[in-house]
Amino acid sequence: MSSSEDSAVAYSSFRWYLASIVLGTLAIQAQGLAVAWQVYEMTKDPFALGAIGLAEVLPFVCSVLFAGYVADTKHRQKVASYALLMMFLFGLALFIPTFLQGFPYPLALLYLVVILGGVARSFLTTARQAMIAEIIPHALLGSGVRWRNALFEGACVIGPAMAGFLWAWGGSLLTYSVMSVLFLSSLVTMVLVKTSQSLHRESEESVVQSLGAGVSFMIKQRLLLGAFTLDLFAVLLGGAVALLPIFAAEILHIGPVGLGWLRAAPSLGAVFMSIIVITLPPLRHCGRLLYLSFAIFGLCIIGFGLSTSFLLSLAFLFISGAADAVNVIIRQTILQTGTPPAMMGRVSAVTACFVGCSNELGSFESGATAKLLGSTVKAVVLGGVAVFGVMGMSAWCFPEIWPLDKISPDQR
Repeated sequence: MSSSEDSAVAYSSFRWYLASIVLGTLAIQAQGLAVAWQVYEMTKDPFALGAIGLAEVLPFVCSVLFAGYVADTKHRQKVASYALLMMFLFGLALFIPTFLQGFPYPLALLYLVVILGGVARSFLTTARQAMIAEIIPHALLGSGVRWRNALFEGACVIGPAMAGFLWAWGGSLLTYSVMSVLFLSSLVTMVLVKTSQSLHRESEESVVQSLGAGVSFMIKQRLLLGAFTLDLFAVLLGGAVALLPIFAAEILHIGPVGLGWLRAAPSLGAVFMSIIVITLPPLRHCGRLLYLSFAIFGLCIIGFGLSTSFLLSLAFLFISGAADAVNVIIRQTILQTGTPPAMMGRVSAVTACFVGCSNELGSFESGATAKLLGSTVKAVVLGGVAVFGVMGMSAWCFPEIWPLDKISPDQR
């Protein structure tokens, strides 16, 4: 491991920052799996599973641009702390059906928590992502992105697997209790982060003008726009996470514990790849690597959709996560090195719209397609095939991506 990597984690505030990310991600993953399994048990409906993604993405997208403005004009550490507090309080509502027997609207309550959590997560995502420029020197941003991505993906591995076992052992009460402790721990570690306040300012622009500046900056950066657009449509069409409860219950017959492993497998692959990338020099041929990662991702989604073996399904999801980690690292490095620190909140908000739409709206698309086709397998396989069509369109619309070699701070 290089000395620059050692220097990135030598900052105590950066370590607290990473701890908060890990703990908060564990909580979010546990909540996500538990809610999905509850919805499946109540409805057995792929559309209802997909609607979870829609319930999260609509409030997220509606509020994330304003959240980016707040992140650029207010103290980012405080914004992230308040967002974590709200997510902790919203999560407590999930205990209501357990303690109030005969609660009349348990399904509506689940969706309401998801909706409110989507709003809080928009503020958490933008503030937390923009904070990194205030914690470590600019020269170490690439290093910080790789460390953050590796630990985030590690939490995404542990979170679903942990939640699956917790649900099998203690049901909703145990799962949501652990989730609440994790949210509270993430809040405490976030409060311990010390950041520079030199980047914060009261904007002289109106909210609309300020948000417009962030959108305008994103549109002008062809590499940034192209990379996030490619990810948006590839994951939107090729994602299969929303349908995993159906695969676990009806195709692979593995129950909630197996569902936890299915949801953890992509992140396990991402952790494996992130660790490899951390130990390597800066990536070369980044444009080609970006397209290669999406090609492997599409093939793995097709393979997963056709698989009837639990181990083979895990392998396909593991490899898809490893491939996805490569494009995440490339995209986030372009974002962190090519965006002025004072605009990071607003630009992060725009990119969060892309990521949020690709993941949560992709979940809704998967559920709706499965309902329309009458087949979960066909919906997933068709999505994997669509990834290659997205790659072709991206190559035509954004020819700047393919020849990209190294990513430098002044790369546009």
